[in-house]
Parts: sequence; C-alpha cells; structure tokens
Amino acid sequence: MTTGRKGVTSQDAAPARTPLVELDDVSKYYGNVRALEGVSLEVHAGEISCVLGDNGAGKSTLIKIIAGLHRHDAGTLTIEGAVTKLGSPREALDLGIATVYQDLAVVPLMPVWRNFFLGSEPTKGVGPFKRMDVEFMRGTTRAELSRLGIDLRDVDQPIGTLSGGERQSVAIARAVYFGAKVLVLDEPTAALGVKQSGVVLKYVAAARDAGLGVILITHNPHHAYLVGDRFVLLKRGRMSGSHTRRDVTLDELTRQMAGGSELDDLRHELERA
Repeated sequence: MTTGRKGVTSQDAAPARTPLVELDDVSKYYGNVRALEGVSLEVHAGEISCVLGDNGAGKSTLIKIIAGLHRHDAGTLTIEGAVTKLGSPREALDLGIATVYQDLAVVPLMPVWRNFFLGSEPTKGVGPFKRMDVEFMRGTTRAELSRLGIDLRDVDQPIGTLSGGERQSVAIARAVYFGAKVLVLDEPTAALGVKQSGVVLKYVAAARDAGLGVILITHNPHHAYLVGDRFVLLKRGRMSGSHTRRDVTLDELTRQMAGGSELDDLRHELERA
C-alpha cells in the first residue's frame, strides 16, 4: 500500500474516470485565421460541461469539431479513451455524439412523431407491402417524451405549432432514444423567454440524469450555473477560464464572462467621465 500526497493511500483514492469526450490543447485554423487555439475540455457521463463565450469566441468552431463537421489541426480529441479525428457527422453519431443545433433541423408541418424519427423511420412488411410503422412511431414518441417528463398535448400535431422550449425538448428526447452518449446543445435557450428557458434546462438536467454527458453551449452564465458541473470560458478562440462548480461562484463566472478586468477598466473610465 502506497501513500500519496497529504497522506492519502492508494486504496483510499477514487479511481479516475475516463471522460466520454476529452479535448486537450485543441486548435483549428482557417488559413492564417486562428478560430480556436489551445482549448481543453472534459465531458463525463452524468455531468454537464458548459462552454461560455460571446459571439466570435469560438463556440461554433468547437461544436463543429466535436460534431465531426471539421477536423482539428492541433491537439488531441479523445472519445472514450481512444484518440481520434472525426471525419464526418455520421462518424460522430456512430460514436454516440448527437448535436442539437439552434435551428433544430425539423420539418415544421410534419407531426411530432414524424420529426422524432426523421431519417430513421422504422418499417414493417416486406417487398411491395413494406411501409412505415406509424403505430410504433406514435407510441414510441409518446413514451419517450413521457419518460423525460415531457407532456405534449398530441404527438400528431405539427411540430411547428410547439413552443421553442417544447421543440428543444423533443430534440433532446430524440437524441436520448437513439442512443446518444454525449449530447451537444448549441445555445438551446438563446431565443427563449425565462419560462421556456426553464423548461429546456429541466430537460437538459433530465438527459444528464439519464447518464449522458452533456455539452451546453451558451452565452448566459446564469443558465449555465443552474445546471453545469464544469465551465470553460472562451474569448476570441482561446480559453479565458476553466472551472468546476465547486471552485467558482456565479458572481465570479458572470464577472469573467462579462470581461473581468476589462469591465473594471471600463467602469473606471465611465466614472471619470
């Protein structure tokens, strides 16, 4: 039995968990433009990792790397312990990474159940009698939404008639059903009011409680702090901060997000004026 720092024995130490997704010093360049440089991030099962930053901070580039749209140019991307470079969104999906973008990629006039299975419709019958299994899709959609606590009036209604928060919740439930291990959410509360934002955050937490690793991209530190376990702040493509929930307060997170020392300098300038 060995003794480590501060007298903690190897038997007492908790085994290190392998992150579902880990970025280590990842960078992305477009010609001479440094869109992302030296960014590190860990995503664990049953946790929410929040990436915060204003417009132009590099959040979109980070999403594209994790979703398989763009390959990173430097650093390492590790998925469940294996170093990889994703070549396509399909490859990311096959590895259990599902990305829900702001526009949601739904067909507004189609019913909820059809959007839930869009592109992955189950069928029944053979040959010329092969057809979509509508009953299965309706029943499964209703059951999966209910499992996450989502209570819709009718899964036959066009998804375009749902509120923004309800559409986000359907997208989250869909990702959970199709076996996602990691759920990437691109500014899910950006265009929503307070009440609808609360609805979405509730379902984000439900996905976490279902054992998924969640990456929440947001510019709102209040929303991030309500549900987040880890926080990475981006500024002009670089990391300006990295914290766990226990080592940062909401006030400090908000201060760093708002500009930190730059905000203090601005306050002094305005006071003198």
